[in-house]
Amino acid sequence: MYILFSPSEGKKLGGDSLPLNKNELLFKELYHHRLPLMQAYNDLILDSSHETLIKLTGIKKEAEIQKYQNDLFSTATMPSIQRYDGVAYDYLDLNSLNQSEKDYLFTQTIIFSNLFGPLRGGDLIPTYKFKQGSTLNKIATEKIYKKEFSSSLDTLFKDELILDLRAGFYEKFYALDQDFISMKFLKGGKSVSHWAKAYRGKVLQTLSKIQPKTKEELLGIEYEGLKFIESVPYKKKGTMLIYEVL
Repeated sequence: MYILFSPSEGKKLGGDSLPLNKNELLFKELYHHRLPLMQAYNDLILDSSHETLIKLTGIKKEAEIQKYQNDLFSTATMPSIQRYDGVAYDYLDLNSLNQSEKDYLFTQTIIFSNLFGPLRGGDLIPTYKFKQGSTLNKIATEKIYKKEFSSSLDTLFKDELILDLRAGFYEKFYALDQDFISMKFLKGGKSVSHWAKAYRGKVLQTLSKIQPKTKEELLGIEYEGLKFIESVPYKKKGTMLIYEVL
C-alpha cells in the first residue's frame, strides 16, 4: 500500500545526514529532470532581489528568508517526512512513533514536493523554501514532474492499494489512473478545509501503526475522533470515504 501525501509550507531547518545525493531520492534514474529545477532554485535563493525572494519563498521578512539562503547541494539533509513542519505533520507527530512505524512511513508514503517532485517519506532532502504555485524561470514545476515522472509512478503503483491524502493542488503533479481511495472530512455536514490537514496527519499516524495490506483492512480501520459515514464513487476510478469529525 502507498499513501500519497502533500508537503507543507513550513520546513524544519538543519539536518543530521550528508548533503543531497541523487541515490537517496525516489527514481534516481530521473534525476536529470530534477537537477535543472534544483539548480534554478539554488541560483535564485542565493542571489536574487528581495522582491524575487518574497515571490520564491512566500516570506516577507529578510531575516527569515536568510534562514533558507543555503546552497541546496552542500547543506545537511533529513528525511522528507521529518523536514516538513505544517499542521498535518504536527498531528502525525513523527517523534512519537517507534522505529517500525517510522520505517513504514519512510517507504510507503509518497510526498509531492513543489521543488523535488515525488519523494518517499524517507528520502533525504535539504532545507529549502519554495512556495506552492511559484515558478522557476517561468517554469511550473508541477508540469515538469507530471510529464516526466507519471510513467514511473504508474509502474510503482501498479497492482498496489493506493490511499490519496493529497490536497487538490498536488493532483497537478500526478493523476491516478487506477483504483484508489480518498477521504473527506465533514463537520456538521460541511466539508472542513484547514483542519482537514490535521485529520490527514492523524490518519497517517494510525496507518503507520496498523500498516494495512489489503483494501478490506484499510476500510475496517477506525480513527480516533472520526466517525465513518459512507463511501461513494469518486472521479474516474476512485472511492471516497466520508467521515464526520466528532
